[in-house]
Formats: sequence, structure tokens, C-alpha cells
Amino acid sequence: MINFLSIIAVGFFLGMRHATDPDHVIAVTTIVTNQRKVSRAALIGAFWGIGHTLTIFLVGAGIILFNLVIPARIGLSMELSVGVMLIVLGLVNIAGFLRSMPAAAIHTEGGEAIIHSHPHSHGDYVHNHPHNHDPEAHPHSPDRTPLAWLDRIFGRVALYQYVRPLVVGIVHGLAGSAAVALLVLTTIRNPRWAIFYLLIFGIGTIGGMMLITMSLASAFRFVGGKQGQFSRILAMASGLLSLAFGIFVTYQMGFMSGLFTAHPHWTPK
Repeated sequence: MINFLSIIAVGFFLGMRHATDPDHVIAVTTIVTNQRKVSRAALIGAFWGIGHTLTIFLVGAGIILFNLVIPARIGLSMELSVGVMLIVLGLVNIAGFLRSMPAAAIHTEGGEAIIHSHPHSHGDYVHNHPHNHDPEAHPHSPDRTPLAWLDRIFGRVALYQYVRPLVVGIVHGLAGSAAVALLVLTTIRNPRWAIFYLLIFGIGTIGGMMLITMSLASAFRFVGGKQGQFSRILAMASGLLSLAFGIFVTYQMGFMSGLFTAHPHWTPK
């Protein structure tokens, strides 16, 4: 009974701590910067954790049950995928911030703006382009937006907006699965208990990431409600941080650890 409770307690709390790793927090921050609903932010964190747990469990179970050995080049490639993912997420946030920048307005002699540009919404889709009011005129119809297009295709799939955090979690799970499995092997010799530990570890990671995303969404909602542009500045800052950290991880894996050289060396961590 003591061993059983120990595995549950240690696995769960180490999983929650694992969710706070810098690359995990940076990646999920770039996803929830525009999210104001705490419930949706919690689902984003849950789907990230599910994707992370899925790969941790599958790869870790393979290592434990079949004594799989991951070659250095494959291990470094898994780590590199995290860097690439952070770069992509950072670029997406930076591009979104640049699109939200207001452009100069065109005025009449009386000083009243006819054509101007500012962030505006069509349903849930917020974007920026020149348009005029009174009468309302846009260079596209309200249903000709990316979200409207996605809604027409995937509208009946209720969870399609959570695919992105799920994929990001899967990629991060690939990078950390070997290290977690090897750590388990050094402490838990029984394969069944080791696999059970991986499952509890994953549940802890899901819980930890849900707390992180809920806290981020609450902070963005509180600050964003008081200062309109602050949330966009936070999105830009998280994008730059994600881009910089992704470049650092890519350089570290590709050159310092030798993935792009003839003699790669990799230690799971």
C-alpha cells in the first residue's frame, strides 16, 4: 500500500512540476494569449497535457517493455522538433500582432475619416484592413474569413479548435519521453508499476498545465480589460520569447549537440 501511494504521489507531483518547464510554459503562453475564457483556457491546457501524455506513455512504455534504445540522432531530432515548434508559434504570434497594428486613416476636408484601418471583428475573427463606416463597407463579405471557412468545414467537429495544443503537446512529449522512461527504469524495476507511474505522471502534467493556462487566461483578462492594447503587447512579447527560445534550442541541438554534424551526442534530460 505504501509503495502504491508513493507512486501516485510522486508521479502526480513530478508531472505537475514537469508542466512548468520553460519550453512548455512558453509554448502554451503563445496559444492562450488571446484567450479570455478561463474554461476554454483550461481545455487548451488539458489538450496540451493529453498530447504530451500520449507520447510520453507510448514511447516510455516501449522503452520499458521492449528495452528500446533511442539512437543519438533520433533523440536530438525529437528535441529539435520542440525548437521548430516554438519558432513557428512565435512567428504566428508576431504576425498576429503586426496585423493588429492600426494604419493611418484617410480624412476628408472636414476632418471626418472615410477610409481607415483598425482591428475589428467578423464574429470570432479579428483582423485588420482598410474599410469605412457609415455606410459599413469592407473589401470582403463577413463570411469570407479564415474562421468562417474553417467553421464551414470543421464546424460540426466541436474540438477542432483544440487540435493545435494537442499537436504541440505531442511534440513536447516526444522530446521528453525518453528521459522520463529512463528515470522510471532506474527507480521502479517492475514494468507494470513503471507503466502505471507514467500514467500518473501524465495525469499530473495535465493538471499542472490546466492550472497554468487558467492562470494565464485570468491574468490576460484582468489586465486586458483595463488597457486594450496590453494583451496584444503580451502576445508580441510571448511571440518574441518563443521565437528566441526556439532558435536557442535549435542551435543547441543542431550544432552544440552535433545533430547537423557527423558526431552527434545526446543525453536524455
